[in-house]
Amino acid sequence: MDEATIASIIAAAAPLVYASVGETISEKAGVVNLSLDGSILLSAMTGFAVGLTTGSIVLGFAAAALVSAFVAGIVAFSGIELSLNQFAVGFILFLLATELSSFLGQPFVREPGPSVPRLEIPVLADIPWIGTVLFSHNLSVYGSFVVIIGAWWFLARTRPGLALSAVGERPEAAFARGIPVNRLRYLYAIVGGALVGVGGAAFSLDQKLGWSEGHTTNFGWIALAIVIFGGWNPVRVALGCYLFGALQVVALKLQPQFPGLSQILPIIPFPLMIFTLLLMYRPGVRRLAERFRVLRPVFASEPPGGLGVNFRPD
Repeated sequence: MDEATIASIIAAAAPLVYASVGETISEKAGVVNLSLDGSILLSAMTGFAVGLTTGSIVLGFAAAALVSAFVAGIVAFSGIELSLNQFAVGFILFLLATELSSFLGQPFVREPGPSVPRLEIPVLADIPWIGTVLFSHNLSVYGSFVVIIGAWWFLARTRPGLALSAVGERPEAAFARGIPVNRLRYLYAIVGGALVGVGGAAFSLDQKLGWSEGHTTNFGWIALAIVIFGGWNPVRVALGCYLFGALQVVALKLQPQFPGLSQILPIIPFPLMIFTLLLMYRPGVRRLAERFRVLRPVFASEPPGGLGVNFRPD
């Protein structure tokens, strides 16, 4: 694969990186946001609509982040304050957000709008191979690099990150040590939701320019699958995003060679990613992986112990 192809894979995966890392943060805190597919749609529509009407890409990204953070906040509130099932609430919000994106986005369908401008990093962009692959993108793609590194560092190297993991893993023990479990769950659910919104805006303002009904359909489910695929580790989650991005780019490059399959090739990465996820968690495959030390980190991860479980201090 040449450097231009790898650069296109990295760019194609950037919106999914935001959404998947955002959901990773939320789930590490114990909150499952099944509204992801609808949230990405609604935030993609919002980001494009605000960017088009105001002429500001920054406002478009900010509006998209706020909308998705609000949806994630509803999921957290329903579980924490109302003791409702997070999965059921998230699925209902997925349906609602999907319909809202379709209804509210009608005036903006196929309208030409703004896009994130290309911004090569001086000096670094001139480095052979690496410059093309990493430093010849735009701020949306560079931001995805920051999110990956920042999330990994925060979760693995800071005390607040350890507290976040404790809240999602063993909320009772965390509460006994004085950690405000539900307050942190609110915080990280909203932060994760905001990143999902940034991912939605990155689709409509960068990767899939414009807006149309169902503009990002199924990418939310793929993000949820990648979180599991990546074992709730931001770096591995990002690698899953790049793998999916590679599948997309390969499918597009194969279209001219197989014109009769032009309608099928673009959707092949979706079932293939789900199939890979199902294969990974087959008991026989996991037992086989135990025999090979190099494969153990890929199969050893388990979901946080308190994932999706509402916590009541009393």
